Amino acid sequence: MNQRVKLLILFVGLLLVGCSSESLPGKKPPDVFIEWNKEKFETVLGTYCWNSGKNDVCVDTTGPKDLLEGKKRLRVKAGDRLKLVMDYEPKPNEISLTQMSGEQEKKVVMTNQYFTAPTEKGLYYYSYSVWWMDEKEKNVSKGDAHYAFALEVY
Repeated sequence: MNQRVKLLILFVGLLLVGCSSESLPGKKPPDVFIEWNKEKFETVLGTYCWNSGKNDVCVDTTGPKDLLEGKKRLRVKAGDRLKLVMDYEPKPNEISLTQMSGEQEKKVVMTNQYFTAPTEKGLYYYSYSVWWMDEKEKNVSKGDAHYAFALEVY
């Protein structure tokens, strides 16, 4: 994504967050974890816009691949089932999970926050995007967050 597109997204995010009259608890988006094999693993918070009621803030970061440079990857077996967990209320009302491998990107189907690891060996980067959309005003966001993690499938 080029710099002008990122700035436009950031500007639109600022406008949308600033338009919502309701705020969200906390100073920034909540942590998200991956549950796998009865353990919790951290994701990395990337770009976000947050309306805490006092200070609306938008933070722009690099994409998942760069954001995860030097970070630990979760090693999983092909086809393993994983869950994305957010201990926070209210829950986001829109979510999206995108998988990146090489130059290819694809949406990943999730059911009740569960998704399945790829069946082919390799390194996969993910972007988990969530939005707290205003339920009264169409297309108005109270906040959004994008989390990154990587799976090494063996």
